[in-house]
Amino acid sequence: PALFMENARKGSIVSRANSIGSTSASSVPNTDDEDSDYHQEPYKESYKDRRRRAHTQAEQKRRDAIKKGYDDLQAIVPTCEQQDFSISSQKLSKAIILQKTIDYIQFLHKEKKKQEEEVSTLRKDVMALKIMKVNYEQIVKAHQDSPNEGKNQVSDEVKFNVFQGIMDSLFQSFNASISVTSFQELSACVFSWIEEHCKPQTLRDVVIGVLHQVKNCGR
Repeated sequence: PALFMENARKGSIVSRANSIGSTSASSVPNTDDEDSDYHQEPYKESYKDRRRRAHTQAEQKRRDAIKKGYDDLQAIVPTCEQQDFSISSQKLSKAIILQKTIDYIQFLHKEKKKQEEEVSTLRKDVMALKIMKVNYEQIVKAHQDSPNEGKNQVSDEVKFNVFQGIMDSLFQSFNASISVTSFQELSACVFSWIEEHCKPQTLRDVVIGVLHQVKNCGR
């Protein structure tokens, strides 16, 4: 009985010791596992941080786009490259680039309008030439169809006599009206003579008179 009681007492002590050890071990934090979990878990970004980062990226993208736009303008607009010698080593400001771009666009508008006017004038010239071509072809065709009509045409001598008579009549009035005392007086007299003696009705009367003279001489 004494030995049994001693063994039972020792077993109770060992059991309590194991119990206390296991309880103590379970109460101690597992630092190795927690350290491992801490390093493996990623940092969770907050909503404000995400918004701030997105705003920063958008702002940087906008600034880059504006800078690229100004760089493209400076490369495209010829006047942006024509800088003064005093500022040739300096970078053009955004205000100068915009102003030079506006000036160049206005210049292009003027050039476009000028070219459109030139094209319109050339089109009118082409139309006039086409009309002249058609008329000339009709005259040639009429002459080919009626070759004998040329025999009754006015000779070059008669044409010259008519022209000479018109010029003689005009020169008489011109010589009587023009003064050559000074260039200023000459200019004034010429304009005055043109207004008085070169009116359509006056020229018509002169031509009719010359034709009558040529006709009477031909008889």
